[in-house]
Amino acid sequence: MRTLATQTGQSAERRSGSGRADKRERTTPAVFARQVAAELRKVIWPTRRELGTYTAVALVFVIIMTALVTALDYGFTKLMFVIFS
Repeated sequence: MRTLATQTGQSAERRSGSGRADKRERTTPAVFARQVAAELRKVIWPTRRELGTYTAVALVFVIIMTALVTALDYGFTKLMFVIFS
């Protein structure tokens, strides 16, 4: 009987073993730091102009949402006073 390999290349029989994860070799802190640095070099960092735009959009969104929640809170408070008083 043929089994199909998964994306990681392991067969179904190998994965359905005792339920424990395969024992992997531990990475030293130095190797980990090098891997992190290599990954950070791949990141496409925003330009100063993009960063300013993203910050402005985020601040405007937060201000609008704060105003909306405040208005709803005020409205529901007034409604409760009308209903219960």
